[in-house]
Amino acid sequence: MAVNHNTADQEFTVIRDGYTAELAYARPADGVIDFTHTFVDEGLRGQGVADELARAGLAFARENHLKVKTTCTFMHGFVKRHHDEYADILA
Repeated sequence: MAVNHNTADQEFTVIRDGYTAELAYARPADGVIDFTHTFVDEGLRGQGVADELARAGLAFARENHLKVKTTCTFMHGFVKRHHDEYADILA
């Protein structure tokens, strides 16, 4: 699944079969990324799209040595479920 990163709009997106999913973020401070919102069109739900967006966003954070905040409820739950994998980059 191709996840696109739009730095100008501060979001990761997936577009498939006319449906869109997005993971929005903010950069509230130097060295920090805050994942603020996740949205998945109904036509893409139940296919693991939100998980793929989460993994792409967290990989970006790790590659860029950013500490992660999770204002978004979905992202908070995702990193909690995968705590061992992402504990080192959590703010």
